Amino acid sequence: MYPLNRKRLRAALMSLPLFISIPLFAQKVVHYDLYVTDTTVNFAGKTKQAIAVNGRIPMPTLEFTEGDTAEIVVHNRLKENTSLHWHGVWLPNEMDGVPYLTQMPIAPGTTYTYRFPIMQHGTHWYHSHAGYQEQIGMYGMFIMHKRTGDTAFRPGIDDLPTVPVILSEWTNLNPKNIQRMLHYGSDWFAIKKKTTQSYGEALREGYFKTKLTNEKKRMKAMDVSDIHYDAFLINGKKEYQLSQFKAGDKVRLRIANGGGSDYFWLTYSGGKITVVANDGNDVQPVEVDRLLIGVSETYDIVVTIPKDNMAYELLATPEDRSGSASLFLGSGMKHPATPLPALKYFEGMKMMNDMMKMNGDMKDMGMNMSMQQMDMNAVMYPELAEGNKSSEMPGMDMNMDMKIDTMHAHHSSAGEGLVTLNYAMLKSPVKTTLPANAPVREIRLVLTGNMNRYVWSINNKVLSEADKIPVKKGEVLRLVLHNNSMMRHPMHLHGFDFRVLNGQGDYAPMKNVIDIMPMETDTVEFAANNEGDWFFHCHILYHMMSGMNRVFDVGNYNNPELPDKAAAYKMLQKGSNMFYLFAENDFATNGNDGKILLENTRWSIGTEWRLGYNDRNGYESETHIGRYVGKMQWFMPFIGFDGRYRINGRDTHAKNLFGQEETKDKRAAVSLGFNYTLPMFLVFQTEVYHDGKVRLQLFREDIPLTARLRGDFMVNTDYEYRGGLSYIITKNMGIRVHYDSDMGFGAGIKLTY
Repeated sequence: MYPLNRKRLRAALMSLPLFISIPLFAQKVVHYDLYVTDTTVNFAGKTKQAIAVNGRIPMPTLEFTEGDTAEIVVHNRLKENTSLHWHGVWLPNEMDGVPYLTQMPIAPGTTYTYRFPIMQHGTHWYHSHAGYQEQIGMYGMFIMHKRTGDTAFRPGIDDLPTVPVILSEWTNLNPKNIQRMLHYGSDWFAIKKKTTQSYGEALREGYFKTKLTNEKKRMKAMDVSDIHYDAFLINGKKEYQLSQFKAGDKVRLRIANGGGSDYFWLTYSGGKITVVANDGNDVQPVEVDRLLIGVSETYDIVVTIPKDNMAYELLATPEDRSGSASLFLGSGMKHPATPLPALKYFEGMKMMNDMMKMNGDMKDMGMNMSMQQMDMNAVMYPELAEGNKSSEMPGMDMNMDMKIDTMHAHHSSAGEGLVTLNYAMLKSPVKTTLPANAPVREIRLVLTGNMNRYVWSINNKVLSEADKIPVKKGEVLRLVLHNNSMMRHPMHLHGFDFRVLNGQGDYAPMKNVIDIMPMETDTVEFAANNEGDWFFHCHILYHMMSGMNRVFDVGNYNNPELPDKAAAYKMLQKGSNMFYLFAENDFATNGNDGKILLENTRWSIGTEWRLGYNDRNGYESETHIGRYVGKMQWFMPFIGFDGRYRINGRDTHAKNLFGQEETKDKRAAVSLGFNYTLPMFLVFQTEVYHDGKVRLQLFREDIPLTARLRGDFMVNTDYEYRGGLSYIITKNMGIRVHYDSDMGFGAGIKLTY
């Protein structure tokens, strides 16, 4: 229980010298009680566990007026810890809602009171910052209205009928299991989305050479969104209708992307979309045909109802175009928006090949890419005019002499005049310059990642490997953010809005999330005048939980909610570097094969075995404990233990490739060795045993022959070899046939976890 008292309130107010201009007495205290409970839902054909607040998903919309005091009492009726973060809201650090960073988590059966002044206006949202709770229901709108008579009031915009809209996804899988599957490179999501890009598909579509080059560079298949979702929702529904509007009405939609990992395209069947605010901050109105709202961003848009007796569709389509959700405005016959066609993934793979070096780094293409002005994914958009296809784009061949105009395909399609919003088009209606006399410190942060093992980092370090970034109170921080990965990252800063240096000079827009596309370098700046530990992270939930986070420690603030800040920070770091379990077992006619892996960001502990049904076949097992080295993690030194026994009638004095006597029939040996991933995902393994024996081995698992058919093989210097084919039936089951030089031919059921 955390009772409100004068000491805590005084500490909160004293921690905010930035806001000394705020009246000591707010207009009113706006009180909400939020009851967090387990529930079940059926969004996609199966009854699944979720979390509801006050009995609903999404959470209730919370509304305030600038100058109010928010008093929000959270009653945790779950069997686990929780917390709530007020996304984009300026407040005292201890009210920010990040467990182990700004407060201790709200324990089961307890109540916690968040109390803070409302010092801004705009469209924001709130969500749990505990584990994966955001993905299963803990997200909602947080709206702060302008005061009556505010000089920032915009007639014709701020007096329009307004509707809060929150976008989200739903998965029938446990999000923790999703994270584990991503770490081990499961193909199940690609199979569900029909985006596997196997060798068979590449051959059929004329991209075999592209696929071959892709694997030579040790890159997995092209993807836009990592996860297959079972449903997409608007305000908690697949389809939502506002029938009260009629011809000529203008409607302001306050839209937040509360999804865990999906960007959403917004298109409107009634005509143009006018963008009037972003991340809670007003922008000069800009008219577009469509926009892509990044994970955790908010946009305020104005749309018009063209005719009576028609309902016009605002279509929200995830970036991978694997589904959609619909909001209809008006009554009568539905007027649908044009669906977005499926992406051309092999065109994207071809582009990715041209951008990537053999060592896994991205090439320097001699372009200053920033502010979403060059959408590299545009080569995959079939809806763009023929003149913008990648095959006709000089920048997509190996000489890298790219014409910038062609990379604006997402901005203005030559054939259709299609205008898509980008950050360079945003302009604040008021000056946003920072104090000229404040010291400026520039910090360069490189967004790095490893798709093969699903490790996401900043400057090649995950949060568990990084200290807080110390910041002097009052400094202006200029963050130069470069994306050296093949995924886009919506980077969110807690506690502050920052200026986005987009070419608008004194009128640079203010945001708290910046989507950074592959190869982009973007610069933002803010005055660090609010003390505390402030989280900075990728808002794709599964990237954040993989370690793409940092903490800005402004003023070394003594947070009254954290009795031991150092111990709490270690707990926060631990959450970004969890161990994940993988297991598979092949129940075959010639024996039982299997393996178990336990891995985190760097470490790998694994055991594999082959068990025959009699002494002639015997058994063999190998255990390796290794640590991945380098950014791409292609190299893993290890220590191992090899044990085996069989009576197979071999010559007991048989030699290996190096003339050393084999000990295959009976061995108990300790070894040192390493694995190295070669082009084509071939793994070269060198192992030296304590008795001087040497074994070299070459193998590959999971060769994508067709969408569901996978191949594998192994050969080594002990003259052992095996090869197999597996067919994936479900995410946990398949059938497999294989031949093993020691065990012979086998067929059976393969189970995977």
